[in-house]
Formats: sequence, C-alpha cells, structure tokens
Amino acid sequence: MSAVRTVVRGGLVVTAADEMHADVLVEDGRVVALAAGGSDTAASWTDARVLDASHKYVIPGGVDGHTHMEMPFGGTFAADTFETGTRAAAWGGTTTIVDFAIQSVGHSLREGLDAWHAKADGKCAIDYGFHMIVSDVHDKTLREMDLLVGEGVTSFKQFMAYPGVFYSDDGQILRAMQRAAENGGLIMMHAENGIAIDVLVQQALARGETDPRHHGEVRKALLEAEATHRAIKLAQVAGAPLYVVHVSAQEAVAELARARDDGLPVFGETCPQYLFLSTDNLAEPDFEGAKYVCSTPLRPEEHQAALWRGLRTNDLQVVSTDHCPFCFTGQKELGRGDFSKIPNGMPGVENRMDLLHQAVVDGHISRRRWIEIACASPARMFGLYPKKGTIAPGADADIVIYDPHAEQTISAATHHMNVDYSAYEGKRLTGRVETVLSRGELVVTEREFTGRAGHGAYTPRSTCQY
Repeated sequence: MSAVRTVVRGGLVVTAADEMHADVLVEDGRVVALAAGGSDTAASWTDARVLDASHKYVIPGGVDGHTHMEMPFGGTFAADTFETGTRAAAWGGTTTIVDFAIQSVGHSLREGLDAWHAKADGKCAIDYGFHMIVSDVHDKTLREMDLLVGEGVTSFKQFMAYPGVFYSDDGQILRAMQRAAENGGLIMMHAENGIAIDVLVQQALARGETDPRHHGEVRKALLEAEATHRAIKLAQVAGAPLYVVHVSAQEAVAELARARDDGLPVFGETCPQYLFLSTDNLAEPDFEGAKYVCSTPLRPEEHQAALWRGLRTNDLQVVSTDHCPFCFTGQKELGRGDFSKIPNGMPGVENRMDLLHQAVVDGHISRRRWIEIACASPARMFGLYPKKGTIAPGADADIVIYDPHAEQTISAATHHMNVDYSAYEGKRLTGRVETVLSRGELVVTEREFTGRAGHGAYTPRSTCQY
C-alpha cells in the first residue's frame, strides 16, 4: 500500500458522470476527497506529494475487460506475458485488466484458473482479474461455476466458433446459461457460426484462396449476426444476461439493438480495431495483411459508422481490446500459404485509451462517454465498480493525468507491447498519457515507467452490476 499522501492539483476531473475542475486527495491507495481547486478545503491539503495537472485531464485508470496474455493459440503463445502486457497497459493509461483463464477439454475449471493464477502471480504492474473460458460443459463444470462465482470469478466465456478447440454446441451453451441465471454469473459469447465458417474455410483453400484477406471473406458478417441472434434467444430461454464480445458487424449490432429494445439484458462490446481498421488492412500486400487477422475479423469500412452509432446510443456499452498479440516474424508467418493457420489476434492494450480520446477529438463521442465506455461501464459490467472505473471518495486511486493537447505518432518503435509491429503504425493522435497512479502508487511518472512487476494485485469481482 502507498503510505504517501498525494494531491493531484489543478486538473479537469472527467468521469462518466461529471466534469469539474477539482483537486483530488489520495491516501493509503484510495481517493479520500475531491475539492474545488483554490478552495479552503483544497488549500488545507498540505504535507502531501503534489502532482500538477494544470491544463490536463484527471481521469480514472482504464479498465480493459478483454485481454489474452500468454494465451496458447494454434501451436504458439500470445507474445505478451503478464509482466510485459500489464506494463504496456499502464503506459497506455489502463490500470485494470480482466484476462481469460482457459479450461481445456477434459480438465476442470479449477485447473485452468490455477494455471492462469500461476502465470500472473507476482508479475503484474497493475491490478487484474479473471474471466473463465468454459470449453467442456458437463455436470461437474456447472457445479464449479457456482464455486468460482463465490470467489470472485463471475463471468464465463463460451465460443460458438473454433470447432474442436473451444466450441460449445447450443445444448452446452443453454446449460451454462441456465446455471448463470441461478448463480449470478455473466455469459460472454464469441458469436460466430464456427461450423459454417469451417466449411467456407475449406472451400476457399480448395480454390487456392490462401491470402490473409480471405480470412475476412469466409468469416461472414451474416454468420456473426446469426450467432448473435441465436445467443440472444438461448439467453432468453435460460433467463440469463448475455454479453457479446468483439462485435464487429453492423448486422450483429442490429441484433443487439433489437433485443435491447425488447427489454432484454443483452450487452455488447466492440474493440478499437473494428472502429479504426478495415478489410483494407487485411488486403495489404506481401502477407502484411496477416498482422490484422483476428476473430471476429475486420469488416469493410462502412461497418464503422454502425459501431460508432451503437456506442453513442448505448447499444454497445464497452470498448475492450481483445489484446492477443502475435509477432509477424515467426508467429503470424505460420499461416503463409494457408490463412487458416495464421494465429488470430492483435496487439492493442497500450493504444485503447488514446484511440478513444482521438474519437472525442474527431467528434464521434463525448469526453464523458470516452470514460464511460473505457472505464466505468467495464467496471460495472464485471463487478469492479466503484472500486475501479471512477474518481470518487473510497475508490481505488487508479488515476491518469492525461494531456489532451500532446501529439504522438503510434509506432512499434516506441510502444511497450512485446510484439514486433503496431496495428496502427504511423497513425497520428492528439492526446497522451502523462502520469499514472495505480492504488496511489506512481507507475508512470511524466512519461517514465516507475512501476514494478508484482505491484498489481489479483482483484476478485462481484457479479455484473447491470
């Protein structure tokens, strides 16, 4: 715990609910009080370390509810460890991640969770929690779900994609949803019709269509929409809430919007890659398109407008990264000559807060909506609010001093993720993280990393607060 009293002075405090010029007092790792700058109260906060936030924003640390550090995929592993990945997150103004522990078929949830605890323990620069990937639904798994909810792992991911690896059929999905309806857990769904997609993959390869761009062509938007629709109906039958991850297609957004109009507890997340990149990137020559292979895939640019609209209307509530980096050299290259062998995933944990600030600059969203979709809503969705996701008395002192005027150019040459390319290479942004506190401890100090592996604490979560 940080014993140092800290005052963040002179900034514009921006939360999902408010914007106010205020000083923030931090003690013992928590926010103790806010007071108008220059007021008697603020002036009485002496004998404290002062962080000057004049002409800057003071925002809650980002909550990234969807990362995959050290994830095994297609015979290799995601390139970021919990140590490198959480350090990069801190550089980008994110102070909490929720990563995915994986149950392998034939093994228990507990074995998967223990394995991920072992990977993360003592390694993280920022706080972290876990979701559980459920790959093998049977009576024992369902009983384990109750136990995990009891100890703060309150969300469970299932896959309608990847037959033979993570795939669950409709009966397994329904059983898990019924259990979640009873124990308060939240089912997170990768909604793509994997059985149909596999047929299209084989047909494309048989035609000699092997380039990365064909990854996007076979994983059709209609098959994302169909699976999203099916997941919503199964959740409705089970009486369970549903959270659809990495929504990329306007047809899938329409399914979510329709369900929400009907009053169903259905939620959706999208990711920066779907907001800022497109199939044009997948079509880059000389196998460069492999850098942009992820699932759900990047869509044609016209889908972006529907995603931005969904974020404005709250039919999409959260922007997470689905950070799952594989190096171009030696990892993405496994799929030369066969796009289906390209490891699926992209780096992004360091770029999310800045890209979304750029969206404020560009007029897509408001400042408060930026904080809502990047901090407050993910914290609420995954049972971390108000400890995380806001700046208020009693909240953890996860605070970012953000310079809204600084200009930067994203590049692999300067990023801190353990991957040999940037998905946003050369993109110019306005706005940059300057200083980051995690539970009152300086982890980035005026653009220098001052944190350490092991500061980050495992954080049990309550159930979904929606």
